[in-house]
Amino acid sequence: MLQVGLSLHSSPGGAPGASPMAEGENVGTGQEMFGSSPVTIVITPEADTWGTDSSSCLGCGQFVDWDRMPDPEHQGHIPQDILSKPLKELKKLAREGCWAVSRGLRAQVYHQLLQQVPCRRVTPDAPVYRDVVSRLFGKLSVSSHPLPEFLEGCSMPTYCLNPEGVTALKKILICVGNLFPDITYSPILPSLVALLLHYSEDEAQCFENISRLLSSNAPHTSYIDQSFLAHQASCMTFGDLANKHCPAAHKLIAGTSENVFEVYSEWLSWLFQDLPFRYAIRVFDVYLLEGQKVLYRIALALLKQYRLSVTSPELEGTDIKADLQAFVQNIAEHVSVDKLLERAFGIRLFSRKEIWLLQMANRKALMERGINMVQSRQSFHLAVDVQSFSSSSVTAQEMRIIWSWIPERFSLFPPLLLFSTSEDGCSLQRFYTCCEGYEPTVLLIKTAEGEVCGAFLSSDWSERKKSGTTSGFFGTGECFVFTVRPKAEKYEWVLIKKPELAKAVPRSRQRSPSPLPCSSPDGSTSSNHLTVPVPQRKGRLSPFLAIRHFLLPSKTASMFMSGSQEGIVIGGGGGQALSLDANLLWGHTEHCETFDNPPLCQENFKVQLLEVWGFQNTKVL
Repeated sequence: MLQVGLSLHSSPGGAPGASPMAEGENVGTGQEMFGSSPVTIVITPEADTWGTDSSSCLGCGQFVDWDRMPDPEHQGHIPQDILSKPLKELKKLAREGCWAVSRGLRAQVYHQLLQQVPCRRVTPDAPVYRDVVSRLFGKLSVSSHPLPEFLEGCSMPTYCLNPEGVTALKKILICVGNLFPDITYSPILPSLVALLLHYSEDEAQCFENISRLLSSNAPHTSYIDQSFLAHQASCMTFGDLANKHCPAAHKLIAGTSENVFEVYSEWLSWLFQDLPFRYAIRVFDVYLLEGQKVLYRIALALLKQYRLSVTSPELEGTDIKADLQAFVQNIAEHVSVDKLLERAFGIRLFSRKEIWLLQMANRKALMERGINMVQSRQSFHLAVDVQSFSSSSVTAQEMRIIWSWIPERFSLFPPLLLFSTSEDGCSLQRFYTCCEGYEPTVLLIKTAEGEVCGAFLSSDWSERKKSGTTSGFFGTGECFVFTVRPKAEKYEWVLIKKPELAKAVPRSRQRSPSPLPCSSPDGSTSSNHLTVPVPQRKGRLSPFLAIRHFLLPSKTASMFMSGSQEGIVIGGGGGQALSLDANLLWGHTEHCETFDNPPLCQENFKVQLLEVWGFQNTKVL
């Protein structure tokens, strides 16, 4: 079959043509903005347009402008058996940059890996692409077609593609839009196609390989988000992971930006628009083997590196979103690609299944907010409205900080005051009555000394009734405790910082912690005061970080929240993070093993005000 070279011209008022990058532009990341205006495709014989550099390998490289590549990749010896190595060894080689020694090796590995991706039964392939190209564009002719609507407003790096490469990119995207009508939003897709074109024999092979990523049905593995709903859920999931794994960076961003979610919504752009080619292609190496989870790791590593490079005073009055983008574009000034990947794989994320569960929970929250699979893009804002929010324990800005710590699927909704001792009295029974039916809740305590602390509690307080006459712990690993004054700090489940504690612990060896006494206001222990109940594993648990997904050592087993007629306890194991008596007048705080927290305020304190906040539209029916 005749292979063709391609060149692109703009129709009047249409999308920009593939003109050479301006001198001085960031090498390897030339940007173009996609709109829905028609693109005129001119197809000409290959002899008129091909001028592939001799350094390219046979069968791929005709779409690359070699003069603009950052540095030529070094040719090296290709081990004969490399393509037959087991998956675990391939992952190790990819992380170490083995594919970079040869364009030919990378092209072979990419094609083999993509052919092994499990896909839906009907997946368009190279012959289908050739048929569609012939039907849409004809041969040796001019035709005009709009780019797919899902690219409206999307930008992407051209990654050193020559004019023929940019034309090929647009042809492939037009065919994807034709054969995948369910795609409604996919800003990452153009970048992935552009990278694949570097290592494809022709357009048809590139199209077939990207189609396999789009059609993947591997369990708990995602490659390409294909709707605004899926994309936003991924962004929310990254926000959750950043909150847990990059607390210093998260605190910096939350204290500087009015909308933390807007900053995190750019996380995929950092990887596949802002990173230079040399970095982006190494990200692509590991992404093909490990799926979206690896992208979370690398974006978290970028966020950690950013935090090391800036200080809070430097960011005052700064557009942190733009500052982060500039930092990523100039990442080579801060860390090598090898060191970046090393740090990324040093981040101890939970399993692919747990991340998938979190992503599904975020999708559900977005659907409750009214977003669906065909929803067009819309802005999301932090739900705490400074103008309307009113609390007697915290300011609106302090509540924004607390809301930034909360899982993204809940922070979509504004706070709703459920209970206040100033309005409802100091009654534990009234506390339960007002709070039952709401999941999750935020407990705020203002002490007589003016200190403010509290807890995010993931489960409905009615769960306490399921343990019968004996008190039991319930809740999930999303619970955390925090301080607001004199200093804002969050203390999460210890397994988030030390996931290795949950490994290889046989269930037969797990034991319930012994009950521990609660200190009275004078520091003594008494049987008249609340005691820590044993863990209770039965009953409904929230989908993410549920105890049933982990094998835990006994000292950190589900000791999150507990309630009885004697009072409430939050956190256990060697102590209690927070405990309150039946009159909601006196409390105690100390280090506990569940959250590995210091005392949250003066150890024995008098309650000046207690508030419980729920989330609008999240009442359990």
